[in-house]
Amino acid sequence: MKAILALDQGTTSSRALIFDHSGNILALCQQEFAQHFPQPGWVEHDATEIWRSQLGVAREAMSQSRLAPGDIGAIGITNQRETTVLWDRASGVPLAPAIVWQDRRTASTCDQLKASGHEKIIREKTGLLVDAYFSGTKLKWLLDHIPGARDRAARGELAFGTVDSWLIWNLTGGKLHATDVSNASRTMLFDIHQLDWDEQLLQMLDIPRSVLPQIVSSSELIGVTACEGLPDGIALGGVAGDQQAALFGQACHQPGMAKNTYGTGCFMLMNTGERAVVSQHRLISTVAWRLGGKHGNRTHYALEGSVFIGGAAVQWLRDGLGIITSSAEIEALAASVPDSGGVYLVPAFAGLGAPHWDASARGAILGLTRGSNRGHIARAALDAIAFQSAELAIAMRDDAGIPLGELRVDGGAAVNNLLMQFQADLIGVRVIRPKITETTALGAAYLAGLAVGFWESPEQIASQWTMDRAFVPGAARDKAAARMQMWRRAVDRAKDWA
Repeated sequence: MKAILALDQGTTSSRALIFDHSGNILALCQQEFAQHFPQPGWVEHDATEIWRSQLGVAREAMSQSRLAPGDIGAIGITNQRETTVLWDRASGVPLAPAIVWQDRRTASTCDQLKASGHEKIIREKTGLLVDAYFSGTKLKWLLDHIPGARDRAARGELAFGTVDSWLIWNLTGGKLHATDVSNASRTMLFDIHQLDWDEQLLQMLDIPRSVLPQIVSSSELIGVTACEGLPDGIALGGVAGDQQAALFGQACHQPGMAKNTYGTGCFMLMNTGERAVVSQHRLISTVAWRLGGKHGNRTHYALEGSVFIGGAAVQWLRDGLGIITSSAEIEALAASVPDSGGVYLVPAFAGLGAPHWDASARGAILGLTRGSNRGHIARAALDAIAFQSAELAIAMRDDAGIPLGELRVDGGAAVNNLLMQFQADLIGVRVIRPKITETTALGAAYLAGLAVGFWESPEQIASQWTMDRAFVPGAARDKAAARMQMWRRAVDRAKDWA
C-alpha cells in the first residue's frame, strides 16, 4: 500500500484526491456537474451524473498519480450529506432526480410535524431540529409523489440513500447498500443514542424499513470495488459526511476541539467525545464518527452550527454591488480602513441559521453615515462572517461546558488573514490554519486508511497535522464583548422582516 484514494462528492462538483502516508496530495481531480432548479425552493441533481462524474475523476486521479491499482490501499468517501436518492434495486436506476439538501419543498411537512407535537421526540432521538434540510421528509415526498413507489418500497424493490450510499452501491456493483453513522444521523430517521433506525420515526413519516441502508462504522472494511471503470477488489474503508470528515481531517479527535469551515456558508463543529450533548442554543447534535474494528467501536459526537451566508456575502459585494471585481480583492479593500466605522452588515439573505433559525430575517446594513465608504462596507462584510461564527463558538462552549482551547479553520475564506485575526480577537482563542487545507478529503482518507492499517491510530494521524499560521487574540476582551453586543443589536433589527 502506497496511498489512499478519497472521493469528495460535493454540492457543485465531484473530486478525487490521492494521499500518501504523510498526508501529501499525489493527485487532485475535479469535475463540476449541473444544478437544477425546476421550481422556486426546489434544488435537484441528476444522481447518475453524480456517479459518472465521481467515477471519472477517480479514474483520472489514479492515472495522474501513476500508481498501480495494488498501490491504492483503500477508498474513503465523503459527501454532501442530506441530499436524497431513491433508486430501483434491480436496475440501479434512480426513480427521480436527487433532492438536494438545500431544497425546501418539504417545509410544509415539517410544519405539520411541529403542529402535531412531534418536535420534542424528534429532537431527543435524532439531535436535529425539524427542518426540510434533513433527508427524512425528502424521502417521504418521493414515496408520496412517485406513482407506485410506496408499494414498491414496501415490497423491498427500492433503495434509499444519501450520496454516500449511492456511491457505495455503484462502487460495489449493487452488492452493498450501506451508510455510515455520521450520514445516517442527518436523515431525521436515526436514533443517535441507539445508533439504529428508529421505528417510531419511520412510522411518523410512513417510511418502510426495507428501503433503508445497512448502517456501518465510519472506519471499517465494508466492501470492495466491483464496478466497470475501476480495478476490482480495492477496499472501501471510510465513509463520513463532509463536515464530520473535515473535523476528523483537522485532527479534532479530543473533546472540546473544534473546526470551522469558511465557504459559501460556514460550518462549525465541536467534538463532544462519547457524549451526545443536548443543545440549549438550537445547535444540532450529530454523530461525528464511529471507529470500528481494532479501534474499539467507539462513537464520537459533535455539536454543529451552520452560518447560511459566509463567503457568499463577499460574492454579493462582487456580483450584487460591484464594489469588488474578484473575491480576492476583499482583504485589501477591507484593510484600507482601520475598522468598519460603526457599520454592521447582517447577511441574512436566506434568513439566519444557528443559533437564531429565523427564516423571516433579511439582510441589513446599519450604522451608515455620510463618511461611510466602500472600505467600511467591505470590512463589515468580513466582520459579519466572524461575528456569526463567534455566536456559534459561544453557544458550543456554553452547551458542552468545555472551554474552547483553539479553533482550527479551513475553507476558501480561511486564507484571508484579516478575517482570521478578527475571528481570534472576537472569540479570545487562537485561530489556527493548517498547511494542508483539503481537510474534508483528508479526513475521508484517514478514516479509510485506519480501517486497513495504512495508519495505525488517530494519535499517529494527529501527529501529522501541521500548522501554517496561528492568529493570536490581540483585542481587549471588553472591546470584543462590546462589538458582539452591537452585532446582536444589528441582528435583532434584521429579524422577523419577511
